[in-house]
Amino acid sequence: MSTATESRAGTRADRDTHFEVEQFYYEEADLLDAGRYADWLDLLADDLDYWMPTRTNRLRRQQALSVAARGEAAFYDESKESLAWRVRRFDSGMAWAEDPPSRTRHLIGNVLARHVDPAEHPGFTTDDLLVRSVFLVYRNRLEREENVFAGSRTDILRRTGNGLQVARRTILLDQNILLAKNISTFF
Repeated sequence: MSTATESRAGTRADRDTHFEVEQFYYEEADLLDAGRYADWLDLLADDLDYWMPTRTNRLRRQQALSVAARGEAAFYDESKESLAWRVRRFDSGMAWAEDPPSRTRHLIGNVLARHVDPAEHPGFTTDDLLVRSVFLVYRNRLEREENVFAGSRTDILRRTGNGLQVARRTILLDQNILLAKNISTFF
């Protein structure tokens, strides 16, 4: 690795790259809100790791234990293949929790993009981006089902010949008890 490449590790992305990342997220939100899940899958890397661990309320001194570890309970622990299976199930009419389908609105903000540090994320390069963002997802279904999900995402975006793709996504909901009847929304 060259010295110039090493010096980029962990540094903030420049203005143009940051704009590109924001536009990527806005496009992703638009695809999800329009129910264009097959097109959304194209934004995901083939080796995707899509993980949403559960949370518990802990005393301040136990905060390190508030997020479930790998292998413990998770709302989502998915690959691109398993997400594609979910999308095919939606399209089959056999996903009763999504028939009629939900209406969603994904709001994305507080986007912070840095170049990946390969020492911390083996298999990635400084061309890839470590991005943290926050979201608010509104979901409405039928006459009276309304849900609001708030949280944060930490992604590794991989630069490909076709643009950016999500290679890793960790989603943390702010709430630890979900009041929704189901969680069939993508984040």
